[in-house]
Amino acid sequence: MAAILKEVEAQALALPINERGDLIHRLILSLEDRPEDTPAVVAKAWDEEIARRVADMEAGHTQWIPAEEVFSQLDAIAKGER
Repeated sequence: MAAILKEVEAQALALPINERGDLIHRLILSLEDRPEDTPAVVAKAWDEEIARRVADMEAGHTQWIPAEEVFSQLDAIAKGER
């Protein structure tokens, strides 16, 4: 690891946790080709996805699994039983 990278890492780790999170977010965004969407664009995309999923459910295109069964399966996975 280059000396400059070690210094940047040490400085980043010295930041308060919320500032480290902001830094991580900005670094990840710098790897992407497009700018981050605005909150309005993200909200619109979620609204469209929710509407699509509700339509799928109402049309009978999805399989409903009771919450108790889902949580039971998750507990089994967490305990290494699956």
